[in-house]
Amino acid sequence: MPTTAAFNELSQLPRHVAIIMDGNGRWAEQRGKFRVSGHKAGVKAVREAVTFAYKLGLDALTLFAFSSENWRRPEEEISALMGLFIAVLGSEVRKLHRNNIRLRIIGERGAFSDHLQRKIADAEALTAANTGLTLNIAANYGGRWDITQAARRLGELVAAGELAPADITEQHLDVHMQLADLAPVDLLIRTGGEQRISNFLLWQLAYAELYFTPVLWPDFAEDTFSEAVAAFVERERRFGCTGAQIRALVTEREG
Repeated sequence: MPTTAAFNELSQLPRHVAIIMDGNGRWAEQRGKFRVSGHKAGVKAVREAVTFAYKLGLDALTLFAFSSENWRRPEEEISALMGLFIAVLGSEVRKLHRNNIRLRIIGERGAFSDHLQRKIADAEALTAANTGLTLNIAANYGGRWDITQAARRLGELVAAGELAPADITEQHLDVHMQLADLAPVDLLIRTGGEQRISNFLLWQLAYAELYFTPVLWPDFAEDTFSEAVAAFVERERRFGCTGAQIRALVTEREG
């Protein structure tokens, strides 16, 4: 039976929420607009999600902004997305800093322009010492890439004679994954009606609760976010245990 330490901080509310922000393009098309208009409208939804996460007292919020598969989209849409990314970094990072929010970008940055990479580095440096909510933006990110880069680092340790293959554990891999220093993802929300995780945080979602909503991302607001959290609270999270074992652990902690 797991010990209390295995459940470090049992709480009804999630500590770490991840969101797949889907539906920007469809939102624009439904209104007879170009797809980039949907991405611009989605920035407002990002602000609302970050504000609600801040008020809720979350440790971390991770948003899936641009997947490694998104490079297959039309060139003009990708160009518009990169421009929007630069603009948002410039306009929002100081607001985040004033609210003690730490910003981090996770993913493979090498494909981005030098200008965007500098913007990312500057934004992260400005907010690095902040101690409130950690806001992670996944850009050019893929879950398989994440696992691969962690495995590559372990391979380097083995090649250097610092680690024996037989000694490799899940914990060795875990410390080299993105978000390793944060609480595990408790709740994954996906907007737009699709019910899949699309190569997002494959390792980190091992015990996350999944919540799917038909709401398109530009229409995502505090009411939708709160409904997802309410659904999370209503579920009995077991982590591979029975409900009785979880209740016993809570009783032990309170004793």
